[in-house]
Formats: sequence, structure tokens, C-alpha cells
Amino acid sequence: MLNILGVMAESAAGAAEAGNTFLDLVSIDPGTIVFTLINTLIIFLIFRIFLYKPVCSILEKRREMAAAEIAEAQKAKENAEKAEQEYTARLADAKNEAAEIVKQATLRAQKREEEIVSEANQKAAEIRAKAEENIERDKQRAVNEIKDEISEMVVMAASKVVEKEISAKDNEDIISKFLSEVGASE
Repeated sequence: MLNILGVMAESAAGAAEAGNTFLDLVSIDPGTIVFTLINTLIIFLIFRIFLYKPVCSILEKRREMAAAEIAEAQKAKENAEKAEQEYTARLADAKNEAAEIVKQATLRAQKREEEIVSEANQKAAEIRAKAEENIERDKQRAVNEIKDEISEMVVMAASKVVEKEISAKDNEDIISKFLSEVGASE
């Protein structure tokens, strides 16, 4: 810039020496104005064609991409909300199903418990009945053995007392009489 001012100052000094005034530097030249306007118009058209339109088209593409991304993000948000609702519904269904399974398992366990207790009581009753039956059988056997021994002793005692031989019928009569008397005294 200093060079330009220096050149202008030299040309002004040269013009003053030549007798021209400072007004020659600031004069309006119609050819320069037309040339400047044409240059400005050409630059404007070049900028408009090569810079403004491409920049506008790039900005428009960018705006469309942004709008598409926003629409895609909105769609993704809606899908996420739907998925969350489905997940929440499935989770609630799963909880209800789990509660129902636990309830059914508890009912089955209680029913099985009752069956086991019933079977145990039945087996205990069967064992008790068998034990009582065995006791009764053993008791009857013991009573029969005692009767047989008593019968033999009575027969021996009676034969010694009477010292005569007793017939089998007399023997049975005496035993029956004795047993009925012994059975009545118990």
C-alpha cells in the first residue's frame, strides 16, 4: 500500500512540475466507469454461476439431509417407544405368567402333600391293622397252646384221680367243661 501511495505521490509531483493540477488525478472518465461496471457485472455473473448456485445447491442438499436425518431420528424414536411399550407389556405378561406358574406349582405341591399324608396315614393304618391282626393271632395261638397244656394236665390229673381210663369222648367233655369254667373266670 505504501508503494501505491508512493507511486501516486511521484506522479502527482511529476504532474505538478509539468504544470498539470491535482484535478487530473481525480477526474471522471466515462470509459473507466463503463469498464468497471462491465467488470463488476462479469464478476457478479461468475460468482452467481460458479459460487452462489453450487453453494445454494450444497446448502439445499445439506438441509435435505438434515431433514431426512431428523425424520429418521423421529422414526427411530417412535420405534424405540413402541419397542419399550411392547417390552413393558411382555414383561408384565411374563410376570403374570410367572405368578400363575408359581400359583399352579404351589397348588400341585399342596395337593401332592395331601396325597403323601393320606398315603402315609393309610399305610400306617394298614401296618396297625396287620400288627393288631398279628397280635390277635399270636394271642390266639398262645391261648390255644395254654389250653392244650391245661388239657393235658387235666387229663393227667383226672386219670390219676380216677385211676381209670377215660375215653376220648369223656376226655373232650372234661376239657370243654374245664375250659368253659376257666374262660368264665377270666
